[in-house]
Amino acid sequence: MGAGGRDFHNFNMVYRGNPFEDVIAFTAAQIPYISQRTYPNELAGGRYPEGIPIYPEEDLGELIEKNMVDRVVFSYSDVSYEHLMNRASLCLSSGADFLLLGPEKTMLRSSVPVISVCAVRTGCGKSIITRKLAGLLRDSGADVSVIRHPMAYCDFIPVKKFSSMEDIDRGTCTIEEREEFEHLVQNGITVYSGLDYKKILEEAEKNSQVILWDGGNNDFPFILPDLEIVLLDALRPGHETRFYPGEVNLMRGNLLILTKVNDAKEIDIRSMKETIHRENPHAKVLEAPSVFTVGDYELIKGKKALVIEDGPTITHGGMPYGAGVSASRKIVSGFADPGPYAAGSIKEIYTKYPHIGPVLPAMGYSAVQIKELEETISKTPSDVVIIATPVNLRRIIKIDKPSVRVFYDFDIDLTEVAGSFLKAHGL
Repeated sequence: MGAGGRDFHNFNMVYRGNPFEDVIAFTAAQIPYISQRTYPNELAGGRYPEGIPIYPEEDLGELIEKNMVDRVVFSYSDVSYEHLMNRASLCLSSGADFLLLGPEKTMLRSSVPVISVCAVRTGCGKSIITRKLAGLLRDSGADVSVIRHPMAYCDFIPVKKFSSMEDIDRGTCTIEEREEFEHLVQNGITVYSGLDYKKILEEAEKNSQVILWDGGNNDFPFILPDLEIVLLDALRPGHETRFYPGEVNLMRGNLLILTKVNDAKEIDIRSMKETIHRENPHAKVLEAPSVFTVGDYELIKGKKALVIEDGPTITHGGMPYGAGVSASRKIVSGFADPGPYAAGSIKEIYTKYPHIGPVLPAMGYSAVQIKELEETISKTPSDVVIIATPVNLRRIIKIDKPSVRVFYDFDIDLTEVAGSFLKAHGL
């Protein structure tokens, strides 16, 4: 059971060459346009000459019954414990075992030092910390590469390498991919991704003295880290112990960073620190206040704004709004609600995630959906558009209104973290 990432990795690590178990299917959730495809033979291996079919998760019960399935392996992230056990109950009631694969079976070992950046929920700010650390390591003279959690939204390719904007233009098809790769490549950092992480790691090791694992959702790493950095969102107290596998990261982390503390309530920060002390008393803890920069303050002052936020943070991340609203609410006169004007699949997003506030999540998992995003922006009555996504949407879609970007950062100095790591590994 997956969402186009962890599921494929778990298969590659545990089942691809396993002669004692037959994998009859993957199921897909969270991410659109992955089901009804096939995990190809070149990735599935010689035991699967036709590849392995991918079905919607809604077909799970029928698949178990029809194929007399013995075991179901849950392999995706950022789900509540209630959702996780609901899926377990479905499998057990159908007669199948329900299995969670752990780090020992699924983590690759690297020949070079590895730092992982993970989180307890989607939208904690992993990309910012990864970018800061990569820059510090590079400026210290180390050859550093980033390996990114998979995003199998287009072609199922074993290894992808992004070293230039031309690589990104040629090798990505979704807004979310650009959000994860662009900010690093623009800062001179090479990013690897794909679906075969043994091969990806081998490629990254050739040109790296340090590898940064940039996690997806709240998953734990695919590569065994020498230093595990885990982010907790101070605006979501309690989430650190209620979502799988975020609590795994909380318990494993060597360095825990509590983000967005300047926007959070003091009582919530104290509560989260008590949880940290209880769950992982030996971890070092840092705080990271949010810093927002508005591209053109005067353009949005007193105007009614349509805010476009990071997609995953707002959807399965569970946030009603993100950096765009936080940065502009004291500047604009109000926010335009795009929900009533949403086109096509964008409209379905508001039905599926009713917690979303008056913001537009940057959904763009296909050319059609990107067009629907463009149409929704055009139809929503507003004076200006505020773009609070890591990627510059104006390079991808046509926005027929005045627009500004909001840049999101953390006020945190990681120089000592980077320096200590390099020294510990003789670099």
